[in-house]
Amino acid sequence: MLDQIFDYLHFHFSIEAPLVLLILIFLEAVLSADNAIALAAIAQGLNDKELERKALNFGLVVAYVLRITLILTATWVQQFWQFNVLGGAYLLWLVFQHFTSEEGEDNQHHGPRFNSLLQAIPVIAFTDLAFSLDSVTTAIAVSQERWLVLTGATIGIITLRYMAGLFIKWLDEYVYLADAGYITVALVGLRLLLKVVNDSFVPPEWAMIGAIALIFAWGFSKRTTPELSEEPEKSEASK
Repeated sequence: MLDQIFDYLHFHFSIEAPLVLLILIFLEAVLSADNAIALAAIAQGLNDKELERKALNFGLVVAYVLRITLILTATWVQQFWQFNVLGGAYLLWLVFQHFTSEEGEDNQHHGPRFNSLLQAIPVIAFTDLAFSLDSVTTAIAVSQERWLVLTGATIGIITLRYMAGLFIKWLDEYVYLADAGYITVALVGLRLLLKVVNDSFVPPEWAMIGAIALIFAWGFSKRTTPELSEEPEKSEASK
């Protein structure tokens, strides 16, 4: 029984396995930055820090199950271009929702709002699944060993949760970060659609990573201005 499971997972440990695993983890971390900020922005739609935390936790548990299912069925999924169309269209729809949402008092878009935790969880889970259509393909290209890809995905989902938690804080600190994040989401969505049209149109990974780095540099370029509520008190004390 174990032999059959190991054969299905292509579990054949080799000297190269740790190096391949490190590469997969690195790719997961790099390719998850835009995913993390999208999930953080979605969670912020709850307007409650405790609910945001729960939405990320429960949403990523469901996302993990979906991601593992995608890895185990990747060979079958890759035969159907319709999955890439649905994933790309879904991500572009999220981008459209964000940039057409009403602006807040800070003149910035804040994306969709949710009335309950149950509304946010499926959106988080399916957003990660749409991103995984691209990242899983990259991971399988690096290694055909399913157990390595599964291990990388497990570590990747933990990293994603940590990164999303950081981005929730940073979204409150940097003016352009949410817009920058959704621009990178649009790039991933367009990449999925280009795969359907013609693989030769798809930009290489290094170009995507470079573009994402530049967009995030812009996203972190301006901090929000804190309110100087203590200024009057100081001026009175000095008199």
